[in-house]
Amino acid sequence: MKGYQKYTKQFFAPSGVTMDWTKKEYIEKPPIWCSVDLRDGNQALIIPMSLEEKLEFFKLLCKVGFKEIEVGFPAASETEYEFCRAIIEQNLIPDDVTIQVLTQSREHIIAKTFEAIDGAKHAVVHLYNSTSVAQREQVFKRDKQQIIDIATFGAKLCKEYKKKAKGKITFEYSPESFTGTEPEYAVEICNEVIKIWEPTPDDKVIINLPVTVSHSMPHVYANQVEYMHKNLLNRENLIISLHPHNDRGCAIADSEMGLLAGGDRIEGTLFGNGERTGNVDIVTLALNMFSQGIDPGLDFTNLPEITKVYEKVTRMHVYERQPYSGQLVFAAFSGSHQDAIAKGMKFREGKDIKWTVPYLPIDPTDIGRVYEADVIRINSQSGKGGIGYIMETQFKLNLPPKMREAFGYHVKSISDHEHRELQPIEVHDIFMRDFVNIASPVKVVSAVYSDHIDDTEIDGEVTIDQNGVVSTIKSRGNGRLDCVSNAIKQLIGKNYTLETYIQHAIEGTTSSKAASYVSIVCDGKTYWGTGISSDISRSSIKALVSAVNLMLSKGDNK
Repeated sequence: MKGYQKYTKQFFAPSGVTMDWTKKEYIEKPPIWCSVDLRDGNQALIIPMSLEEKLEFFKLLCKVGFKEIEVGFPAASETEYEFCRAIIEQNLIPDDVTIQVLTQSREHIIAKTFEAIDGAKHAVVHLYNSTSVAQREQVFKRDKQQIIDIATFGAKLCKEYKKKAKGKITFEYSPESFTGTEPEYAVEICNEVIKIWEPTPDDKVIINLPVTVSHSMPHVYANQVEYMHKNLLNRENLIISLHPHNDRGCAIADSEMGLLAGGDRIEGTLFGNGERTGNVDIVTLALNMFSQGIDPGLDFTNLPEITKVYEKVTRMHVYERQPYSGQLVFAAFSGSHQDAIAKGMKFREGKDIKWTVPYLPIDPTDIGRVYEADVIRINSQSGKGGIGYIMETQFKLNLPPKMREAFGYHVKSISDHEHRELQPIEVHDIFMRDFVNIASPVKVVSAVYSDHIDDTEIDGEVTIDQNGVVSTIKSRGNGRLDCVSNAIKQLIGKNYTLETYIQHAIEGTTSSKAASYVSIVCDGKTYWGTGISSDISRSSIKALVSAVNLMLSKGDNK
C-alpha cells in the first residue's frame, strides 16, 4: 500500500519494567467506573444532546450503577453549565454519586468550573493539559518545563478554589496525550502536580492516564501504566485512572491489560461512543468481567432497555455485532452452531453447573435477551439442531432426529429460495402446512377393530376416502396402526415399510393434545408425516396418512 513510508511509531516504550502484570490471568475485582458519556460521548455526537436528553441519560447512568459521572465541561458551553447547575439545584444527584467536571489550566475556566459545581455534595475536578511530543512541538510550541508550568499553575489555582468550596472536592489530573509522552516526563509532570495537591488516605488524588490517541499495541500501554504505577509519588494515596480511546480497535485490551498493570479506575462510555473511533465500551468491559464470574458492579440485566434509551438520546445506533449488546451477537445461523447450542442447553437441564454452553459466552437471559428471539435464527445456513430446538422450545413439538434433518432441509430450501430469514412462527407454519394432518388424496374416515385374545394380530374394517371415492377395506395387522397401514396399501396398490412411529403429549397447551411422527420407506426413499389430535390413536393414524399422502404427491420430504 502506497504511503506507508511516511509513518513511524509515536509511542515511547518505558525501560526497566518487569511486566509483572503478565503473570496475572484475569482481573480479580471491578475497577472504579466513571461514565464520560455526557462529556466525551456528547461532544462526539452530530447533534449534541439537549438539556432534557442529558437529564434522561444521567438518570439512566445512575440506574445502571455508576457512582462517578463526568457531567461536562461547564466552562465550554452554556448548555453544559446549565446542566451541571440543574442536577445540583434540582437535587437530582443521588447521595452516593459523584459528579465530575473537566477544566483546562486557565484561571477563568477554573473559576467557572467551581462556580458550576457550587452546592454539589461531592465532585471531581478534572484538570488536564497536553504533554506529548507532538502537542509540545506543534500546538503549544513550548518546552518541557513550560508545559509543567501550565499543569502546576492550574493545580495551585484548583487548590485555592477548593478551600472555598462547600462540598467535598476530589482532584484528578490528566497528562493528555499520555501515550505519546515520554514515560519519565509523564512521571515528572504528574509528580509535580501530586506535590501540590498532597493526597492523603482520606483525600486521594486521581491520576488519569489517557490513551488520547492509540499509538501502540496494548501490551505497550500496560507497560506504560506499570511504569507510572511504580514511579509516581505517594502511590498509596493515588487512584490510577485509565481513559482508553479506540483508534486501533484496542480500547478493551488496553483497559484490561492496564488494569492488570496497576490501574484502579476506568473512564469510558456506554457502547464506546466518543471522538473518532470512540472511547472504551464499558458495557463490553464490564460484561467481559461478568463472563469470568466477577460481579462488575454495574447492572446490565436489562440491556435492551439501556440500548433503547441510548439510541434515543444520542441518535446513534448500536451495531448489530457489538459485543453483548448487538442484536445479532447471540444469533446462531450456522447449522453446526445451532446444534451445539441446543445440545448444550439440553445438557444443563436439571443440573446446577457453571455456564459452559458452546458459542454463548454468557447466558443471554442475564442481560435481558431471550433464547427464542435472539439465539437460534433460521435462514439457508441453518441446520436440523436449531430448527428442531425452535420447534421443541417454542411449540412443544419434539421431532425425531431423522425428521429434524428432513424438515431442516425443507426449511433451508424455502429460506434459500426466498433469500431471507424465517421467523419462528413461519417455521412452525411451514411444518403445520407441509407435514401435519395432510388429508389428500387419502383420508381415513373410520376404522373398526376386532381384537383376538389369543392372537397377536387384530382385524379391522377401515373406511378410506381417496380423491372422493370412499371404500371400506378389511385388513389385519400386529396393531391398530399396522392394520390401517395394510388397508391403505391394498387401496393404493403401493408397498411401503412403516419404519418409525414416535409419539408424545404436547405440553403447555390449553387443551390436551398428542403429536405422532411416522416415517415410511418406499423405493429407498423416506417420507415423514405428523399427526396432531386430542386422541393419541387418531394422531398416529393422521401421521401415517400424512406420510402416505406426501409419498403419493412425491413431495420433497425425503
